Amino acid sequence: MAEGDWGNRDSRGEWQPDELPKPGPLFSWPWKPLAVLKYLFAPQGFFWPYNLLYALLAVISWFYFTPGPARTAHFEVGWISEIFARNAVLLVLIAGGLHLRLYTTQGQGTRFKYNNKWLARNDSRFLFGSQVFDNIFWNLTSGCLIWTGYEAVTLWMFSNGKIPLVDWRVHPVYCVLLMMAIPFLRLFHFYFIHRLIHWPPLYKASHYLHHKNINIGPWSGLTMHPIEHLLYFSGVLLHWIIPSHPVHALFHLMHAAVSPALGHAGFHKLVTKEERGLMADNYFHYLHHRFFTVNYGHESVPLDKWFGSFHDGSPEAQAAMLARRTRARRSDS
Repeated sequence: MAEGDWGNRDSRGEWQPDELPKPGPLFSWPWKPLAVLKYLFAPQGFFWPYNLLYALLAVISWFYFTPGPARTAHFEVGWISEIFARNAVLLVLIAGGLHLRLYTTQGQGTRFKYNNKWLARNDSRFLFGSQVFDNIFWNLTSGCLIWTGYEAVTLWMFSNGKIPLVDWRVHPVYCVLLMMAIPFLRLFHFYFIHRLIHWPPLYKASHYLHHKNINIGPWSGLTMHPIEHLLYFSGVLLHWIIPSHPVHALFHLMHAAVSPALGHAGFHKLVTKEERGLMADNYFHYLHHRFFTVNYGHESVPLDKWFGSFHDGSPEAQAAMLARRTRARRSDS
């Protein structure tokens, strides 16, 4: 599989896909039902394979790796530690697995890598002088602790009847629809939280840490300051308000925790034996790490298009971004 069949690499080593990001059809007008169905349910579409796999992870975790209501009704170090261990293992398997394949063994070389440089070593910007070790540290300490904290409190509240609980056996259609809505709800929340932490005081206090990773890797996704982790995982608070089941909350949190590994893989495709490979398709977010002031969300939820921060990598989008920056500098002077 040749990367030149799918895009081009320029003289600076930057690879760009031929098919540039565009807003998903679900929120486009006029609405095209067939295009929406294809976008949502086609192979390598919105739900399959990744969002469905994240949902299955949540379901499996609920049935086999989550303490029952009798235990979670009381805060105890034991069951909270079990959740922390499960979450840490998931991060190691998913972020670590992608890193092992793409960066440690360099299993596909730089084919489909947006930036032809490898992750930083002997760089004083990062803890331990290593981008990888720095990223792993923030994932398994602040990230995993705050993820686990939100999950533990939410399970405790469900077990004690403090938030509305819905039964799958009584309302199966509602529960399935809510599971399908969670990726979109999370992306809406992510956009607005992301814009908030680009507010200069919050950026200087917290988000700067994430943006040390200009050249991103799988462990970069959840590399955040504790302030940012607190805001980032707060989307689960939705399930404190609307009728939900604990598996909905687990899915919401797991989606937030493990999907950034793929979103920050730094590769457009995961090369397999099949000719098409598996799409990683994170060019939209890669442009955010490259230019900082564009693409705060995800193309599936076109908030960047609506609020004027959309960048698809085209010369026209680049010119529009530079014009916005010029206007911003003039207004500040």
